[in-house]
Amino acid sequence: MRGLVAAALFSLSTLPAAAIEFQLPIDCTPGATCAVQHYVDRDPGPEAVDYRCGHQTYDGHDGIDIRVPTLRAMASGVAVVAAADGVVTALRDGMADISVNDADPASIAGRECGNGVVIDHGDGWVSQYCHMKAGSIDVSVGDHVATGAPLGAVGLSGDTEFPHLHFTVRKDNETVDPFAVEPLAGAVACAFAGNDRTGLWSPEARQALVYRPAFVLNAGFSNAAVTEDQVASGTLEDIRLKPDSPALVFYGRAIGLEAGDVQRLTVTGPDGEVFAANELEPLDRPNDQYFAFIGKKRRKAPWPAGAYHGRYSVIRNGKEIATGEAAITITD
Repeated sequence: MRGLVAAALFSLSTLPAAAIEFQLPIDCTPGATCAVQHYVDRDPGPEAVDYRCGHQTYDGHDGIDIRVPTLRAMASGVAVVAAADGVVTALRDGMADISVNDADPASIAGRECGNGVVIDHGDGWVSQYCHMKAGSIDVSVGDHVATGAPLGAVGLSGDTEFPHLHFTVRKDNETVDPFAVEPLAGAVACAFAGNDRTGLWSPEARQALVYRPAFVLNAGFSNAAVTEDQVASGTLEDIRLKPDSPALVFYGRAIGLEAGDVQRLTVTGPDGEVFAANELEPLDRPNDQYFAFIGKKRRKAPWPAGAYHGRYSVIRNGKEIATGEAAITITD
């Protein structure tokens, strides 16, 4: 990630695990109001492997992406906070909150971090906070900040397709994986898979950031066929179903999927019977995210009154590893 500081070639030095301790750099609840989308890429070659041997990363990714579920959530304000005490040494503000897919590439060249902040924690330790909301940064260069101090808010600035905080840790200008600081061992760069105690997080942050092999980011109901852009916007959260709604649709969006994963969507009606269900074919490759929906168009009769429950499941090796649920009630 370039823009506020020069990026060194990725490597991991042998570091004492207790050299520094970081708190959660964002004011959200992982697994509920936010989720880790990408981890540091621990593979030194062309492959991409996260610290738990999964594929929730991409080649050369040098930080942790903590994602909020919709643009509406971003607009409501999700604070970015200092992960440890330090001094602000660099910042940028004023870049527009716009998906990289809709931006002029020249407008972000050399500024891929977007709006962001860099904090020096001393002894060679630095943290960087990227893709923050335009106009939200409320610190200045030279400020001494305490752990948990507000820096700004999550945004959509710079080289990004979705609202999130990109958080990078460096020691002596080398990228460090805060989940597992030990050096790489062998060809597969996840030698410490399964051990979440080899990182730099505080006990509270480590518990909040427990590794999730997949996550259902969104789940809800609509009165018509839906698009992924509508889900990403958050506007579907306003929809209320009525007896004469033209359709009854349940949707879900999952992240962190692996090849072979099966996704199942089920809606149960007021009578406790299955109203609609579908099981997708196993994925043929890892997917950063996947979106699907099921439902029915209304015929002549109104929808039966009562509660409808939807469940989106991700199944890996025959085991349900992630779920998202939603309920909606139709009244007479």
